[in-house]
Amino acid sequence: MNEAATLAREIARYAEDKKAIDLVELDLRGVLGYTDYFVICSGNTHRQARAIHDGILEGLKHEHGTQPRRVEGSAEGGWILMDYLDVVVHIFTPQARAFYRLEQLWGEAPARPATQGSEASGDSAGEDPERLTRRSATG
Repeated sequence: MNEAATLAREIARYAEDKKAIDLVELDLRGVLGYTDYFVICSGNTHRQARAIHDGILEGLKHEHGTQPRRVEGSAEGGWILMDYLDVVVHIFTPQARAFYRLEQLWGEAPARPATQGSEASGDSAGEDPERLTRRSATG
């Protein structure tokens, strides 16, 4: 597994620790020039979105010595973006995620559930990435 993929999985783990919902990893290698992966997730409330951000920030800082190049947005706006260069994290409230529909915008990119729980239970394992992307985007 390459370094960017490992970073994406670590980010998903920290988000999952904060009870993020609908975690999806988009593999954008060959699709975009500025990043390899998007990790997209939601928090049920603005406060939870902020907690997910804080969990990712602190986990990567303390366990990996990594900080984002920049952070944009705020939980109050419903969308927080964390730029780790090879991985860009998008944390949404459900309303903002439904409005921006990133999974549909980048629908040609391979997608997979980014949680250990989904893989272990087989919820979406082995599904067609395009179908998973559509299902994730629609709820």
